[in-house]
Amino acid sequence: MTSTHEVTNQVPPLLGHDTSADPALREGIEREGAGWALPEIEAVGRLAGSAEARDWGRLAERVPPRLHTHDRYGRRVDEVEYVPAYHQLMETAVSHGIHAAPWADDRPGAHVARAAKFYSWNVDAGHGCPISMTYAVVPALRATPELAARFEPLLTNREYDFGLRDPATKRGLIAGMSMTEKQGGSDVRANTTTATPLDGGGDEAGAYRIVGHKWFTSAPMSDMFLTLAQAPGGLSCFLLPRVLPGGDANPIRFQRLKDKLGNKSNASSEIEYENAVGWLVGEEGKGVKTIVEMVNMTRLDCVIGSAAGMRAALEQAVHHTQHRAAFGKQLVDQPLMRNVLADLALESEAATTAMMRLAGANDRAIHGDAGEAALRRLALAATKYYVCKRGPSLAVEALECLGGNGYTEDFDLARIYRELPLLSIWEGSGNVAALDALRAIGREPESLDAFFAEAELAVGTDQRYDDALTSLKKEFTDFDDIELRARRLVEQIAVVFQAGLLIRFAPTAVADAFCASRLVRDWGSAFGTLPAGLDLAPIIERAAPRF
Repeated sequence: MTSTHEVTNQVPPLLGHDTSADPALREGIEREGAGWALPEIEAVGRLAGSAEARDWGRLAERVPPRLHTHDRYGRRVDEVEYVPAYHQLMETAVSHGIHAAPWADDRPGAHVARAAKFYSWNVDAGHGCPISMTYAVVPALRATPELAARFEPLLTNREYDFGLRDPATKRGLIAGMSMTEKQGGSDVRANTTTATPLDGGGDEAGAYRIVGHKWFTSAPMSDMFLTLAQAPGGLSCFLLPRVLPGGDANPIRFQRLKDKLGNKSNASSEIEYENAVGWLVGEEGKGVKTIVEMVNMTRLDCVIGSAAGMRAALEQAVHHTQHRAAFGKQLVDQPLMRNVLADLALESEAATTAMMRLAGANDRAIHGDAGEAALRRLALAATKYYVCKRGPSLAVEALECLGGNGYTEDFDLARIYRELPLLSIWEGSGNVAALDALRAIGREPESLDAFFAEAELAVGTDQRYDDALTSLKKEFTDFDDIELRARRLVEQIAVVFQAGLLIRFAPTAVADAFCASRLVRDWGSAFGTLPAGLDLAPIIERAAPRF
């Protein structure tokens, strides 16, 4: 008998690599002052590349959360059930302080280290949502010191304690957000949820009765949520616990879970506040101002998540082409495939380098550096817009490197591809991010000054960059139709920001190819259209997974 089913020329699974060993990430960790955290970052990266952690991510997405509005006796419970793999992912992230732990650490670089761990722990994007929200809630909560003193130690603790109980009785807390409504979306000032002050003392001091409907409440099994509601003094921010002091359930009713394109392991729900109790955070009528710092944190995490997803997709593509032969040689040695891989690598490295610079700016802004805060204000909005737009395009091209295998659910790229569009939507879609960059320029002119001061640090090395920066400055001499031009302008800001960083910090081959393609536009409309004459070998080498 003859065998008709021999398996040859198939690629081994990408396992056992260190996701934190990305050269652009490692260089950024040292440059931005978090070198002291490398042992823990490496531990996260090693675990993320393991077969065990990859199975957690696969199972958490394949078996999505399930809503139980009532128990078997008909009692209202409003609970979401997760598979054990989800809790393993959450426990790992919390134990490594990827949630809110940096807020309890005053060391310079603590928030950079957290960004690097968040980037490296790229196993499942869904559970990253409550991890990110918990990180972002803390600075908003500090607008009311009494609430911060009460809950921040539990939010920052490195213990994951799942279950509905009085927050004061738990070892650690996870926080969510419940901001948007069906009639307004990103226009939160259109919210109709109401907040009526309660008159009691004790736990009712500063408490309000909350009534209304929320269209997107992410991670509904969190211990507490920040929400926006219309108080007598205007739109205000509130903290709502799932369980009230003493153990009674807060009347927060789950209507349904969203059936989403991706992000399957994370429950996103529609909820009703039926006279729920919430505590005022900040001042009445200052809800948007109160959550501004929170927005900075979630916006940065969108950039980190996009950069991490791009790197994961790139590693899969390079790994596949290193092990797959076609037309007489390995795919990675085929000239056209090398063009594709190098082009993807440029996009990924630019995103990671910008992300690490912004993580450093964020860390220093938190520690009181006004100049870094001004740079973060504009550069973060622009980078969030651009990097999150580039992520899905990169993923689909990386998927194509695997051919038909890449389009199946048996391989990681289908899941990566579904996850990346969310990051352009979350925290405000592309138009919101682009217009917010314009608002930064209009309301805080120092943010534009800080951006140009940063950009000037790369002048004098590459004429293509110098010309691009001059062209960008000219854009600000004409403000006619600036909203109509917002996307084009913000893209220029983001690309100049990336190019300047690569010129200063990346290998010459990377910076040269980026400037030739992204600045001079000697580049097609698809990846794999880099011009001839570039040194592609070191670019591809930096993109390869490290074992």
